[in-house]
Parts: sequence; structure tokens; C-alpha cells
Amino acid sequence: MSRVWAGMVRGHVRYLALPAWAQWGLAGLLVALATCWPLDGGFPEGVPVWWLQLPGMAWVAHLCLRSASPAAAARGAAVFGGVWLTATTWWLYVAMHTYGGLPAVLTMLAVLALALALGGYYTLAMYAVRRSAAANVWVWPLQFAAWWLMAELARANWLTGFGWGAVGYAHTEGPLAALAPWIGMHGIGAVAVWIAASFAAALYWRRWAGMLPALALLLALWTLPRAEFTHATGSIPVALLQGNIAQDQKFEAGSGVPQALRWYAAQLQAEQQVLVVAPETAIPLVPMDLPVGYWEQLHQRRLADGGAALVGIPMGDAVSGYTNSVLGLGVGPDYRYDKHHLVPFGEFIPPWFKWFTQLMKIPLGDFLRGGLGQPSFVWRGQRLAPNICYEDLYGEELGRRFLDADTAPNIFVNISNLGWFGDTVVLDQHLQISRMRALEFQRPFLRATNTGSTQILDYQAHTQAQLARFTRGVLHGSVQGRAGITPFAWWIGRFGLWPYWLLAGVLLLLGRRAKAIAAAAAHSAHAGS
Repeated sequence: MSRVWAGMVRGHVRYLALPAWAQWGLAGLLVALATCWPLDGGFPEGVPVWWLQLPGMAWVAHLCLRSASPAAAARGAAVFGGVWLTATTWWLYVAMHTYGGLPAVLTMLAVLALALALGGYYTLAMYAVRRSAAANVWVWPLQFAAWWLMAELARANWLTGFGWGAVGYAHTEGPLAALAPWIGMHGIGAVAVWIAASFAAALYWRRWAGMLPALALLLALWTLPRAEFTHATGSIPVALLQGNIAQDQKFEAGSGVPQALRWYAAQLQAEQQVLVVAPETAIPLVPMDLPVGYWEQLHQRRLADGGAALVGIPMGDAVSGYTNSVLGLGVGPDYRYDKHHLVPFGEFIPPWFKWFTQLMKIPLGDFLRGGLGQPSFVWRGQRLAPNICYEDLYGEELGRRFLDADTAPNIFVNISNLGWFGDTVVLDQHLQISRMRALEFQRPFLRATNTGSTQILDYQAHTQAQLARFTRGVLHGSVQGRAGITPFAWWIGRFGLWPYWLLAGVLLLLGRRAKAIAAAAAHSAHAGS
């Protein structure tokens, strides 16, 4: 091992004697594992391993530096992106094949095609780094981070976006988590990549001073107390429902539907003086198709016992269209939240892909989109902001609810149904997404899911209570609301992602200027000789 390390320092290493494409692939696998450790052993299963990600990204940066040409860097990055994103989102196979009935080979090709398409952003970024970045131990890491940040932003937002597994999510633990209420997940990801690239550049150019700023930042974040921008506003009792309705029966009229209607009705009637939260499409029928008096009885019961409820249910009809919604019970006037960020292929079908969705035997369709910044559900002085499924992936959209401090949410409520993906790492990955949002906004999270992970998170993203996964039960506890606005909540709500783009642009201009100065100095030295 010492020989390998010494060789790397000299710049002549051939990692494990593997070809470059294999090294890119292994780096991609390492980054995927570090974002959310999926294995039972080595580290606690389902948690991020932030300190494992840094050498993974340093490996990527080192490979980019050593690439023979921009084209070689792009080819390597394509392998990296394909492996990284396939290892991150392989659970899509379960939804499409196990529950959708898509042939196995076609499903594997679809998952790989998606990973390669999303990885294309990083292919372009590594090409640009290798082609245009300044050969400077101080500037090159900044440019590497800038191009990476732009690739992450593009993946997360263009063509509706799918930023699942972004590198920032590996840092819900560790020193960089302290930056969440200041610069958010994308900012954390850029800082992590800059740190990794600083190590790689220092090794490549053998200028060890290049590591010092990164090491100083890590030390400062590790030792300094974390800033708090919010304060407690009081607690409320809650009961989170986890029905564990089998996904292959959930929408079946002879099995899952009556089972869900009975069980959720029983819990909503039994719980008193508490806020009850039921998961996404807990009630799997639109109101007009429910048994006569079913919904009215539940509403009156919540009013009578002084409690309230947020329940996932589809709304609408074939004429006006359908929405994936949350309805509020027990307070008036009636409360409704409609999902804004819809899932491609699941809740809307992109143009020219209807043939693909028709191959799957799962209930898919085109849903209507709710508005941004919808009002919160108010109960006992707390403002609860629902979001459905992977909407908590989009911090910039949740941030729109913080434009006015007097109406900003005190508590986030995520309702989900991840039963489509079985007992896979997706449950842990989605939990890390909610944890990151809790850190960014310093708000607690209630997570009510069909199969897991049903949890109560505090404003520091710590688990206060949880249910065992793939069990049917009710999680009782209390949640402490928070008021106040973090710096991230303030600027992301007003400007969205544009500050990130601006930062990346400034860093690239800085690198271009440094490269021009270096070229002028070299020309002057050559002319003088």
C-alpha cells in the first residue's frame, strides 16, 4: 500500500494496475456508496459516509487531471456517470419490472439509458474542465467545482429535473452539514467537490500548500458551534400512519382498496386530540368513488374530537383532470394541497413516450400540477407545509413558502408511497433528502409513508421517533415547530437557483483570467530568452 501511495505522490500511479475506464467506474461506485451506504456491514446501513465521498471525488478530479485530452476526460466521465447514477437509481428496476411488468432486459436498458443521459451533464463538465481550466493548484479546484456545480444544477432542474443522489446529500452528517442553512445542498456539494479537487491538485502538482485552505475549512466547521436562525414555537401531538398496503394490491378493487379504506378510517376515528398524517394516496379513490358518507363521517369525527388530519388522496375527475393531493380534516374551511412537481412517466407522460408507459401495467397518467408556494395547513397555532413524494428534493421550490416570515411554515410534512421500489436503498436515500431540507430551513419534518421510512425529524435532522419498515402501525409522538428564517431560506425563496449559477460563472471568469495571466507570463519569459 505504501508503494501505491508513494507512486500517487510522484504522479505515476496506476491504481491497482487498472485501465483508466475501470478507475472512472470504481470512483463512480465509491461516490454512490458514500452518498447512502446500502450494505449491511462496514458502516451503519442507510447512512451517508461523507468522509468516504471526499476521496472518491478526489479520485475523479485526479483522473480528469491525468486525462490525455478533453475527449479522454469526457469518455472517462461518461463511464463514471453511468456507474454512479446506475448504482444510485437501480431501484427503478423494481417499479418498472416487478410492478410494471416491463421485460427485464428492456427495464435494465431503460435504467442504464437514464443514468447515461443524466451523466451526460458531467461528461460535458469534465470535457470543459480538461479543456479550459487553468493549470494552477489554487484556481483549478475552483473551476472544477464550478463546472461540477453547473452539471448538478442542470441535472436537478432541466427537463423537470432529477437530482437524486447529488453529492451534497452525503453531508447530512459531518462538518459540511453546518453550511446547510447558509448555502444549501448544492452549495455543500460544490464545497465538497472543491475540497476533493484541492487534494487532487496538490498531489498532482506536488504543491502541498494547496491542501491548506480545504483542511482549514474542515477544521473550522468541525470545531465551531453551528449557527441557529430559528426558535421554538410550541409542540403539537402527532400520529403518523403507515398502512403497509402491498403495492401490487394497492389499487386493486378486490383487495388493497377495501383494506386501505377500512384501516385508515379506523385509525382516523380512533386517534383523538392529535394531528393524524396519512401517506400519499392513503385513500386510493377520488372522493366521488368513495362509499356514501365515508369522507363526511371522517371529517365530522375529527371536528368533534378536536383533532385534525392530513390525508393523501387523488382528486378530480375525467373531465376536469386529476391531482395528487393532500386534504385537511377537522378544521375549516376545507384545506387542500395539490402536488406541484410531478414525476415524469409516473404522473405525467413526456411527449413521444406514451408507447413506453403503455408497456407497463401500473396506473400512470397525466396529472394536473398544483401551484408553487401553496398555503400551509394551520392547526393549534402551527403552520404545516405538505409536500408529496419527491417534492422535498427541490429545496428551491419549498423555499417559495418562506417569502413572508409571518406565513412561513413551522413544520414540513412529507407524505410518500415508496412501495413501488420494494425494500431497497431508496427509502434511506429519500430520508437523507428530507434530512437535508430540515437542515437548510431549520424546520422539523414529519414523514408519513406507506412502507417506510415513517419518522419524526427535528430541525437538526435528528430522528425523534420512527416505525419499523414494512410493518403496519401508528407512530405517536410530538413535533416542535420552529419560526425564523435561515439565510438559505431567505435567498432561495427570492432568487431560486440563480445565485448558484452566478457563483459558478464568477469562478469560471476567475479561472479564465488566471489562465490569461499565466499565458502572458510564459510568453514574456519566452520573449526575454
